[in-house]
Amino acid sequence: MNIEIIPVTAFQQNCSLIWDEKRNAAIIDPGGDAEKLIKRIEELDLNLQAILLTHGHLDHVGAAPKLKAHFKVEIIGPNSQDEYWFNVLPAQSQKFGLFEIPAFTPDRWLNNEGEIIQVGDMQFEVLHLPGHTPGHIGFIEHEKRIAFTGDVLFKQSIGRTDFQGGDHATLLSVIKEKLYPLGDDMIIVAGHGPYTTIGQEKQHNPFVR
Repeated sequence: MNIEIIPVTAFQQNCSLIWDEKRNAAIIDPGGDAEKLIKRIEELDLNLQAILLTHGHLDHVGAAPKLKAHFKVEIIGPNSQDEYWFNVLPAQSQKFGLFEIPAFTPDRWLNNEGEIIQVGDMQFEVLHLPGHTPGHIGFIEHEKRIAFTGDVLFKQSIGRTDFQGGDHATLLSVIKEKLYPLGDDMIIVAGHGPYTTIGQEKQHNPFVR
C-alpha cells in the first residue's frame, strides 16, 4: 500500500490518499482544499475509485462533493447516525468561518459493522466507532496493519466529545474494546496530528489505560 497524508483546511485535518501497485486509489476524509487534492491525484496518475468518510464533521467531508463531481466516484460512509452533521454543513462552515459547504448525502451509508470495502488489492473492514460522533466509523486494513480511525484516538490523546452526539464514556469504551484489540503493531492514522500505534497508546496515552 502507498499512502500520502495531505493536511487540509485551517484545522490541518489528515486527508489520506492511498493506492495499490496498480494505482487503484481511495481518498479518506477529504476535508477541504479540493483543487489541491484533485491536482495531487492527477499528478500521481491514480485511478480514484472511492471517497471514504469516517464521520460528518466539515473538516473531514468538505471537499467530497467536488471530488465526486470531478472523478465520478461514490462517497461512501460514515454510519447513517451521522446524517444530522451532513444536513447542517452550511451552518458548520459559517460557524467556523470556512468556505461554505452545501449539505449533501453520501451515496452509501456504512451501517453494517464488519463490512469489507475493496479498493484494488486493499481490503478495509468497517468498524463502528461512536463517541466523537454517533455515526463515526474506522477503516481497518488488517493485512497491511494500518487503520484510518478519524477523530477517535490520537497520539497520546483522544477525540473531543463536547459536540452534539458526543459521549466521553462511549469513546473510551470504543478505544478499549474495539481499537486496542487490533494489536500493538497496528498503525493508527488519526484525523489530526502524527500517526501512532496501538502499542504506543497502550503505554503512553494518559486518557485510556
